[in-house]
Amino acid sequence: MPEYLITFNDEWVPPHTEEQIKAKSVTSRAVIAEMQAADVLLFSNGGLDRSTALFSVEAVDGEAIFSDGPFVETKEHLGGFAAIDVPDDETARYWAGRLAVALEWPQEVHRFGGPGEARRLGSGQG
Repeated sequence: MPEYLITFNDEWVPPHTEEQIKAKSVTSRAVIAEMQAADVLLFSNGGLDRSTALFSVEAVDGEAIFSDGPFVETKEHLGGFAAIDVPDDETARYWAGRLAVALEWPQEVHRFGGPGEARRLGSGQG
């Protein structure tokens, strides 16, 4: 089945109170639980913004050069995502729509060109 990435950028999220964010967490986690029950969720996470960037890395003369900043110039930062494995674009639209309604901010959907190279069950913690 095709794999899709549902994303939102931090800049698309309007200001929220802590209580509003907690409420969004409950509604979005319910959708994620439905994805898990439908066996379509590959991985999901969020809470990303400019402050969560740790370092950047680039290749210089065949060597990886790490920097704590400045970071790559960008106007947008990934805020969260869900990778899903569903049969078609319509099903990907369904799940993206569920997240958009639960969170009340835009989602963007990408279809990967083929299956991912690795799948890992669980968090790796035992």
